[in-house]
Amino acid sequence: MADTLYHALVLNLHQPHGNLEHLLEHNEWEAKECLFAMDRIPRVLADYEDVGRVHLALSGTLLETLTNPEFQNRAYGVVDCGALLWQLRNTQSIDMLGTAYYHPVLPLIPPADWEAHLERWRGAARRQFFHSDFQGFWPPEMGFCMEMIPLLRRRGYRFVLVDSEHVQPVASMRWEELRYRPHVARFGGEEIIVIVRDRDLSNAQESGMELEWFEREVWERTKHCSFPPLVTTCTDGQNGGWFRNATPGSNFWDAFYKPLMEKTRTGGNAIRPIFVKDYLDQFGVGDEVVVGPGAWNTGWHNGRDFVQWTGTQAQKDALTRVGEISQAVQAALRNATHIGSHNPELLALLEEAHWRVLRAETSCNFFWGDAWVMRCHADLDQACEYLDRANSCFSS
Repeated sequence: MADTLYHALVLNLHQPHGNLEHLLEHNEWEAKECLFAMDRIPRVLADYEDVGRVHLALSGTLLETLTNPEFQNRAYGVVDCGALLWQLRNTQSIDMLGTAYYHPVLPLIPPADWEAHLERWRGAARRQFFHSDFQGFWPPEMGFCMEMIPLLRRRGYRFVLVDSEHVQPVASMRWEELRYRPHVARFGGEEIIVIVRDRDLSNAQESGMELEWFEREVWERTKHCSFPPLVTTCTDGQNGGWFRNATPGSNFWDAFYKPLMEKTRTGGNAIRPIFVKDYLDQFGVGDEVVVGPGAWNTGWHNGRDFVQWTGTQAQKDALTRVGEISQAVQAALRNATHIGSHNPELLALLEEAHWRVLRAETSCNFFWGDAWVMRCHADLDQACEYLDRANSCFSS
């Protein structure tokens, strides 16, 4: 049994385009709960810089909202968004993970759009979190497939988070080694380190858990480890009552995280928070694994076959149309490059069409089924309008 257990805490923060603005106007308390939940993170960590370590993944659309001066003014009486963003730059206790700007389930959208999502997010994040090195990648909804590996490596990512249900060893491997040790996955001549999320412990983190239970459960799960185990838990950080509850002592931070930090600080706990990148520097990686295509679990869905986003005909039809419009826009972009066009009007129209396709790919448009899928179609309709105008420039 290892003397010390290491815990990597990962929180995903995402709001689709315009959602927080809509909530602040029409459901003010829910908007306040979301903002309070985000604001609580750096406030708690400020008291535990010596031991606190949290990974955060912020979607590009959430960054877009928090940096919008108009929204900042509207939210000022609730949360100072500018101060929140400043506090999230604390690299002592916060490690920012890279992600995809509009929060798509990457394996479900055209691979030709992957790079644009990654680059658009990186451009926005570098302006806000210029001290971060972005070694890790958070795939939105933990939607992963092996075909993503070459792009992630080209973009400089060292490791990617994946869900435990989809990881299989290449050679024989014990259960605890598979789940609590980083591994290598290879595709297309490239390799990346995969960090395995413990689904069971993450479920508990999402719904509410006591520190004593967590300690017992972690020790039981890792008692046969002959290596320093890395226990990784990943959940949303602003959804659900456990994270949104503002009552002192009744949320994740007060009821679980602060007691964990106090025990860690006094040496009364062998569970030590750690950044994944620091663990990798100290202990390296295990053997090779294969990661099957899939996502994390949501509600009553287990993430296999991406059924949360593809289960209805309306979802399937929208994804098909995404592929068709994306292909048309990509073809127009290639055509503009081929002819060496420097027509600013043409390039601007193609950019307008392109980012609307990217926004149409937002995971929420599909997750909420018929209630939101029309948002996807609305963006695709606008993309088609800009594409038609761009095609007129080609022919003129």
